[in-house]
Amino acid sequence: MEQKEIVVRAKKRERFGKNEARRLRRAGYIPVIVYGGNAEPVAAAVPRSELAAILRSETGHNTIFQLEIEGIGTSEVLFQDWEFDPVKGRLIHADLRRLLQDQMIEVAVPVHLVGNPVGVREQGGILEQLVREIEIRCRPRDIPEAIDVDVSHLGVHDVLHVSDIPKSDRFEILEPPETVIATVGVVREEELEAAPAEEQVEPEVIGKGKKEEEKEEG
Repeated sequence: MEQKEIVVRAKKRERFGKNEARRLRRAGYIPVIVYGGNAEPVAAAVPRSELAAILRSETGHNTIFQLEIEGIGTSEVLFQDWEFDPVKGRLIHADLRRLLQDQMIEVAVPVHLVGNPVGVREQGGILEQLVREIEIRCRPRDIPEAIDVDVSHLGVHDVLHVSDIPKSDRFEILEPPETVIATVGVVREEELEAAPAEEQVEPEVIGKGKKEEEKEEG
């Protein structure tokens, strides 16, 4: 199914600095920089809710959308970088990259493991995924939502490498071929023994933000 075209309207920024960035955020906007595509960089203000919704969508940061900047025009763009407030968890800044027709770009896409490994269903092993995203090079319209890899043949101690991913004429994988994506491990008996109740500790929850500190807008 063809994805519905997304259009986001923005305003060109004329004033800069931290105070101006805070004013924009209070008004529901975030500062962005748009660059690439054989044109000069442009500073703009974009509704936070619209960009946050794109990042939360199925295609996430690989979503291609139209950015219409008042007084400048419309460009097809893709997220290049983005920043969340580490305390409030809100999107506070983004860099957007203009796209040109048929240009090749490099993006990270999720790796989805498909199937129930023989080492899990028959040999009591556990499937471990070590790499969840890989870098690829492709045309913007050929970016896959994810790369599905069959692991049903994996036995205990078997390893799935990047080189095992079927070749595609839509993209080129940039990761080293020997990179391990997944393996089927064995559960040792001592790991199965539950710790005494008094020794059990609640797991620590760590929030992962894009960056720890807010950067100054130029």
